[in-house]
Amino acid sequence: MKHLVLTALAAIGFALPAAAQSGDPIKIGAVLSVSGPASFLGDPEKKTLEIYVDQINEAGGVLGRPLELVVYDSAGDANQARTFATRLVEDDEIVALVGGSTTGTTMAMAPIFDEYEIPFISLAGAVVIIDPVQPFLFKTPHTDKMACEKIFEDIQKRGMSKVGMISGTGGFGKSMREQCLAVAGNYGIEIVADESYGPKDSDMTPQLTNIKNTAGLEAIVNPGFGQGPAIVTRNVKQLGIEVPFYQSHGVASKSFIELAGDAAEGVRLPASALLVAERLPDDDPQKEVVVNYKSTYEESTGEPVSTFGGHAYDGLMLVVDAIKRANSAEPVAIRDALEQTKDFMGTAGVVNMSAEDHMGLDLSAFRMLEIRNGDWTLVE
Repeated sequence: MKHLVLTALAAIGFALPAAAQSGDPIKIGAVLSVSGPASFLGDPEKKTLEIYVDQINEAGGVLGRPLELVVYDSAGDANQARTFATRLVEDDEIVALVGGSTTGTTMAMAPIFDEYEIPFISLAGAVVIIDPVQPFLFKTPHTDKMACEKIFEDIQKRGMSKVGMISGTGGFGKSMREQCLAVAGNYGIEIVADESYGPKDSDMTPQLTNIKNTAGLEAIVNPGFGQGPAIVTRNVKQLGIEVPFYQSHGVASKSFIELAGDAAEGVRLPASALLVAERLPDDDPQKEVVVNYKSTYEESTGEPVSTFGGHAYDGLMLVVDAIKRANSAEPVAIRDALEQTKDFMGTAGVVNMSAEDHMGLDLSAFRMLEIRNGDWTLVE
């Protein structure tokens, strides 16, 4: 596996191991939710960055210089994230940041990187990160708006239109709820119930009972991430609610299936191709990237892959690709090259950025998945 990874790195333009590294390290920062309630995001992100920085350095580094990864754990706290961001730019002198893990930590850090003119690639989901565009702020995951659109597209295909929503009140859940309300009409969807729950709530049966009793209900959508969606999923089964049930890409890891248990059976959600890597057709242009990342991560960690680590892989590789194309590790040069990214194949899809688009993904990058027998399956 190590030989295959090194060969792949050489093929996309990294120096070979024989090339001597010289000069100061290129410092890449990361502020991640490695501990705390969003650790299911930050832990695989940190492990991914460490794995690939080591492999890139073993393959000769970038521009003949080693990468140095500087990681801080915000524990999901926006104030801590901002403190660490200041430390990274003032003391550690990084040239780019990959992460925050959450929308809240991302938005807390963004003004610092704009002020210091250092590119920041977020690993969080909300559309507010890149709309409106901020000069130095980018992101790798699909947006919450795209998740709403993909879900409503699937509901429409199934001949349904009356939808109940139960949303988390955290940054991501609140933002996705707003996006779903905004785009529902484009798909002929009527939101017939609109409930919410807090981050510490442990029983959502009252809200779900209200939804269940709504006349004409045909499907339920749950914008949110963390443990909340697993509780909602279990409560849906407990109440015997049998309409189709959709989650967001915020639960796209095996930990959600484990927390929700048998209640996860039949749940649908939009996610990247990474979760069904081996099930993709051989002629799918994304298959090689997602299969290689999945096998590398799982063999290195002994843990199942999640889309969240994939977002970190994409962020790091986008920065490295930009440094190589710019032939410079200067932050503004990296930012300019990021904006010119074309046809970059990542775990989230094909990335085509511009001055007006700091994410570069379209709706085709999402796959609709359904949980069957405790695993992901691809909806045809």
